[in-house]
Amino acid sequence: MRDLNRITSDPAIMNGQPCTRGMRLTVRRGLEALAMYPDRDELRTEYPGLDDEDVRQALAYAAANLDDKILELHEAS
Repeated sequence: MRDLNRITSDPAIMNGQPCTRGMRLTVRRGLEALAMYPDRDELRTEYPGLDDEDVRQALAYAAANLDDKILELHEAS
């Protein structure tokens, strides 16, 4: 995974929640916007400060921070 240099955390901004480039846009809100506006042109209209790399890094950050368990499958006897 490439460096997530656009994901920032500052206690003085949004109580330290991970944000995009120090803006008052949390990663969570950015992901919610992406879900609401799957058409990137609509997303850019609503959030003109976001670009494709911001979205990519927000998705990568979320994926890296989700817990994932690998379950062993046992054959039925």
